[in-house]
Amino acid sequence: MTTMQPGILAPLPPLAVYLSFDLAPGGDARAALARLAERVDGERVVAGVGLSTVQALGARIDGLRPFPVLCAPGIDVPATPAALWLWLRGDDRGELLHLARALDAALAPAFVRREAIDAFQYLDGHDLTGFEDGTENPKDAAAQAAALVQGRGPGLDGSSFVAVQRWVHQFGRFEAMSADQQDLSIGRHRIGNEEIGDAPPSAHVKRTAQESFSPPAFVLRRSMPWANGLDGGLVFVAFGHSLDAFEAQLRRMVGEEDGITDALFRFTRPVTGSYYWCPPLSAGRLDLRALGI
Repeated sequence: MTTMQPGILAPLPPLAVYLSFDLAPGGDARAALARLAERVDGERVVAGVGLSTVQALGARIDGLRPFPVLCAPGIDVPATPAALWLWLRGDDRGELLHLARALDAALAPAFVRREAIDAFQYLDGHDLTGFEDGTENPKDAAAQAAALVQGRGPGLDGSSFVAVQRWVHQFGRFEAMSADQQDLSIGRHRIGNEEIGDAPPSAHVKRTAQESFSPPAFVLRRSMPWANGLDGGLVFVAFGHSLDAFEAQLRRMVGEEDGITDALFRFTRPVTGSYYWCPPLSAGRLDLRALGI
């Protein structure tokens, strides 16, 4: 029976590790992905395949495309595509370390690890700024409709597309803002999480209100804070049945529609940006038939 990777819909774990990989020149991606398929359960490890890997296999996944490079005055949104992305989920840092090492070894030498990012839950689902994250996430059947591919046949149904960005917070800038300025930049009160009805059009909730797009731009957010030394921010992760909804939100954030940029850019910036296709499961393992594996 074909199903989605259950970690996509599951509650966020206490801890996570995000791994990204490049495809080595001449690497046997097919054999490495076959090994990976035996190790990914979709719950403890969620896997996404990048466009370059799909192309290296001579395959095509309709809807998977390059991440857009966007800019606005003083703002750059980069594209940093990778060949493979793994989201490791758990509650023990040591176990996640050993799991990451085992997956890294299984993928070598075809895939070379580019980045490993430690992530965690903060204040029961808050960003490091203290604001609750993912308030408007769809739930239950609506979450499945937003996140999962349906009606496209075996090997594709139950799959998902995911947009991943790592945002670096400039804590000094944020802390220099008054509490009111902080609230208005998000469009919600940090204490109580109540939406501010007369927030300015630059407020993040106004820029990304999912029902305000045509068609509505619903995504399933599964973002988690990250930290390394004294640096930190948010690993933004948004699953969708296509990449259109996320991209519509991102383009509005940089002001493509009306020249108004999202107030988030006053204190945080993305340093990575990539798209992946997350295969479904079949008989408890990754179903890679769409890639010819």
